[in-house]
Amino acid sequence: MTSGITKYLFAGFGGQGVLFIGKVMAQAAMLAKRQVTWIPAYGPEMRGGTANCSVIISNKRIGSPTVGKPDIALVMNEASYQKFIASVVPGGTLYVNSSIVPDLPGRDDIQIFRVPVNDIAHDIGEAKVANIVMLGVIQALTPTLEDEILIKALVELAGKKPELADLNSRAFKAGIEYAQKHF
Repeated sequence: MTSGITKYLFAGFGGQGVLFIGKVMAQAAMLAKRQVTWIPAYGPEMRGGTANCSVIISNKRIGSPTVGKPDIALVMNEASYQKFIASVVPGGTLYVNSSIVPDLPGRDDIQIFRVPVNDIAHDIGEAKVANIVMLGVIQALTPTLEDEILIKALVELAGKKPELADLNSRAFKAGIEYAQKHF
């Protein structure tokens, strides 16, 4: 994070929820009265194609909404790892879904956290919340916003599905707990 601006990149394949966690970050930033951009990008396939989004959270006006070099990146699959590892700024952080991304060569000038989020989500009882588990890990290790604001955004984005809000809150907390125990 430089001068009150944090640039994020969330990437994976369609169906892994990378666009959704970008929305959660953007919603939480708005709730915190911060400046924010959210830009999704996805392939033509509905599920299984590539998907990524960039989010910028800032204390001041954002000059450009594009994120060429993220401070914090999340990759949920191997193709995204290969595509985006080089783009993380020196001194930045890369979060990797180690449940499906093998231990590949990294970089010495960034922090890399390998987290078995699919396995953790499976232990919670719902594989589809792996993205929210990773959001909890990111929050524990490189927070930009308050935990309560992220949870509020998760609840708001669950809409009229209280069971989804509860599941997302549990997954988020599981990610925080995992990070506190293992890193």
